[in-house]
Formats: sequence, structure tokens, C-alpha cells
Amino acid sequence: MTIYQYTRPRKLLIGILLITGLTYGQGAFGLEKNTQDETSLINSEIKISPLIEGTLLLPEAKEQPDLVLIIPGSGPTDRNGNQPMMNNNALKFLAQGLQERGLASFRYDKRVIPLIRQGDFQEQNVAFNDFIDDARLVLNYFKKSKAFGKIYIAGHSQGSLVGMVAAQDGADGFISIAGAGQSIDHVVLDQLSLQLPGAVPGAADAFKTLRETGRVDNFPQELSPIFRPSLQAFMYQWMGYDPAKIFGSLSIPALIINGTSDLQVSEQEAFLLKNAAPKAEFKLILNMNHVLKIIDEKGLANGKSYNDPNLPVAPELIENISDFVYKNSTKSP
Repeated sequence: MTIYQYTRPRKLLIGILLITGLTYGQGAFGLEKNTQDETSLINSEIKISPLIEGTLLLPEAKEQPDLVLIIPGSGPTDRNGNQPMMNNNALKFLAQGLQERGLASFRYDKRVIPLIRQGDFQEQNVAFNDFIDDARLVLNYFKKSKAFGKIYIAGHSQGSLVGMVAAQDGADGFISIAGAGQSIDHVVLDQLSLQLPGAVPGAADAFKTLRETGRVDNFPQELSPIFRPSLQAFMYQWMGYDPAKIFGSLSIPALIINGTSDLQVSEQEAFLLKNAAPKAEFKLILNMNHVLKIIDEKGLANGKSYNDPNLPVAPELIENISDFVYKNSTKSP
């Protein structure tokens, strides 16, 4: 299965940038503070650190429910799964669906969100390891609270890698949603081989140099959005992680979820994770795309769903996650 279905190099780059998360930009895009209305649900805003703020959503009348920590994907993504020019509410719908099935959740804005709001965002200062440190801080915050039963991490896209590393700090289970099974340089090279094969040799050389020295000066100009100097340190750190190896080392219950209509992370990435951890549960959701929506039509419908804030996420996604949590919990729905 092809991750991208684009034919023009410019559109291919847009797809690659969605995977790599290098879509921050310097203009802040008029990003405003989250004001989504959830007054009908039991929720509270929690500020764990100056750069970590999110929403704790609780099921009604349930003591010490199990908790799912939701880690967002690439780019300047907020707690709801939205970006300045992409509004789909995927992670908000996921949290609400889990709440309806008796599970608590905490979802938070990536650290770039408050930095952008404060006017303090500097692209060259973004470190991939910061995302992992933030996830660890969130996990430890709720472990110390003693307010929940078991605590699970669910990471979406880039958040899958972030979450599986953080889960080693004592999570009770891990859920990969549309997560890659190989390092990011190999993910990009695979897609270039399908859509822009002429750029593969130069990109491979650039990634090799970056991996060996932490810096690269010569690269295909059409890939400058990935290799520009201000992002090389970020890419260098990200490339250092092998998701399959990390996933295979987890000693906690794990679940792999991918959609068959995902244009960014193919089913093959999910199989790489499964091969690394044969005991992990594995779910392919028919027609689910990268923003967790069901897309029955081919063509433009997939892309349009990235900006549809009213289209719910796949019901099977919520069912699979909640069933996995309860299966590995002492509590019942």
C-alpha cells in the first residue's frame, strides 16, 4: 500500500512534512488558546508545567477509573488533534468516546503551542527529545496522583514513538495509533522511492551524512523543507530512534492500530511493529485514515476530512482501545 497518493513533487513534500512534523513555520498562524466546549462532560484543565497544559476528561460516577494519556502527532498539534490550518477534532472525539465507555483521558497541547502563543517559538530550538520528556512528565504526574487505576499511553503518529519511549517509565500499557515501524529517514526514503525516485540517492546520502555527523550541507533542493539547517538537529534526534526495536522491548500489554485508508502511515509500518512484538494485539480498521475518520470514498474525501471538525472518529477505534484497556484491567466497563 502506498502511503501517499500524490503525483506531483510539491504535493509529495506536503505529505512528507505531515509525517516529519516540520510544518511549524515562523508566523504562528494566528493560533489561539483552546476554547472547545465540553461543558456536558466532566472535565478540568490541568497545567503540569509551563509548557504542558491539557484537558482531563473523567467518566461520571466512577472512582479511580483507568486513564489513557493521549499524545498528539507531528506538527504544532493541540490537545484536540488540530493545527493552525487543520481542524478535525480527532483527539477530542477520541477522548469523548473513551469517556462514554467509562475511561478517563488526559490530552495535552504540544509544547510548541504555548511557545507560539507567547511569541517565544524558535524552530532551531525544538528538540525531539523534549517531546519524550514532556510525555514522561505527564505519566509521572498522574502516577503520583494515585487517583486512577491503570494508566495507559496512546500515541498517535509521531506520538506513537514518543509514547512508546515514555511508556518505559512505568505505564501499564501502550497503544500505537498510526505509528511508524521504522526510523523516520527510512519512512521518508520509502515514500520518495514510490513518488519521487530521482531524489532517493541524494536524500539517502543526506540522511547518511546527517546520521553520522549531525549536520548536512548538500541535499536535493526539493527536500529543503526537511533538511534546512534550522531543523537538522531535530531530525538527527528523531532518526536515532528505531520504533520497532523500542516497541519490541516493551514488557507491558501493547496494541497496534492502523487504518487501511491512511495516506501517511501505511499498513506495512504497523506490520513492522507487529513483527517486532508478536504478542501485541493488532487491529486494522477498514477505511480509517490518518486523522482517524472513516473514508468510504476514494479521492478528495480523504484530504477534506483533515478539516472537518464535525466528522466523528471511527467507532471501531474507540471500541478497540476501550476493549484493550478493560481486557488488561481489573475493572469492568
